[in-house]
Amino acid sequence: MTLTLDTLERLIGFPTVSSVSNLDIIAYIEDFLKIRGFRTYRVPDATGRKAGLFAAIGPTETAGVLLSGHTDVVPVVGQNWTRDPFRLTQKGERLYGRGTTDMKGYLACMLSLADRAAKVALKEPLKLAFSYDEEIGCVGIRQMIDQLQPTIGLPRACFVGEPTEMQVAIGHKGKTALRATCHGENGHSAMAPQFLNAVHVAADFVGALRDVQAGLAQNGPRDAAYSVPFSTVHVGKISGGTALNIVPDRAVIDFEFRNLASDPADNIRGLIDMAAEDVTGRFHAQHPVAKIKIEQVNAYPGLDTDSADDVVAFAQNLAQTNSTTKVAFGTEAGFFASVLKIPTIVCGPGSMAEQGHKPDESIGTGDLAACDAFFDRLLGHLTG
Repeated sequence: MTLTLDTLERLIGFPTVSSVSNLDIIAYIEDFLKIRGFRTYRVPDATGRKAGLFAAIGPTETAGVLLSGHTDVVPVVGQNWTRDPFRLTQKGERLYGRGTTDMKGYLACMLSLADRAAKVALKEPLKLAFSYDEEIGCVGIRQMIDQLQPTIGLPRACFVGEPTEMQVAIGHKGKTALRATCHGENGHSAMAPQFLNAVHVAADFVGALRDVQAGLAQNGPRDAAYSVPFSTVHVGKISGGTALNIVPDRAVIDFEFRNLASDPADNIRGLIDMAAEDVTGRFHAQHPVAKIKIEQVNAYPGLDTDSADDVVAFAQNLAQTNSTTKVAFGTEAGFFASVLKIPTIVCGPGSMAEQGHKPDESIGTGDLAACDAFFDRLLGHLTG
């Protein structure tokens, strides 16, 4: 486990928040793998400031297994850290640093496995994927995904290493982020009733979104595997107006919905569009300018792997468990499963609920040891 810890120390030292370049950490990972004989393929983004990486070692005539993780971490600004977030520190059995749990601990285990795999004869290839900008909505993998097949080829199974306490997760909800621009008309606040206040339109629309949420909770599909067993609608930000004595002609709402696999995103978007039409319809007789324009900002697919799929039994064998779970947070797994039809599960060390995105983020040495053991068993499969 020494190499895992040493590698984690190096990875934590790269402050890869999504607002900055990740090229330094990609260069480190790429060099680490090339020295060990991996075939590597860098996938740059359009700006040249970010890149993902695909890598493989072993025979090319078989599909092999893909391990996938993201290199970016959430910011530390505004959080009350008691230690340097970008320097790995240890206290007892806990290792502290931004990304220890989400998810550089898994990346360190991936690279430690890569070192072991380079020293044995593989009958199936080991394939690795390192993405960027996962934390801002799975942006990087969306841009990388089409390059997987022409570079290292599609695997027979994919394991995404978000923290699940090494439980085999077979599902999570999809997410769609939206922005609603509500239009009214400017006027002097002394004569406010004569004009359409865009903030009022926005407030009514927020109320309508709450009605959509109530309907989903009461009458929509349910999945008891989730702590919130129905699809959700959430308003996260609202802004409008320029001065107190001016009736605002514009207000903006940023909101999202997270949908179960049995509750298609298009259906929920339809409910939201109808709610917007209903709200603006209330104003049209007196104020024809009333309008709510909704645009999609981002989206990623959910994951819904059949519990009877071979990849689930395979992962359970490696994790030495008979159970499965579903997670509340989104991952990149939906892209592998939905876009490329690769049998995919989520399984990684650490607890998202206890450590994810928090100050003094940490992971237990035992969690990393469990992941290393999972990968040792995987290596046994790849060597036959």
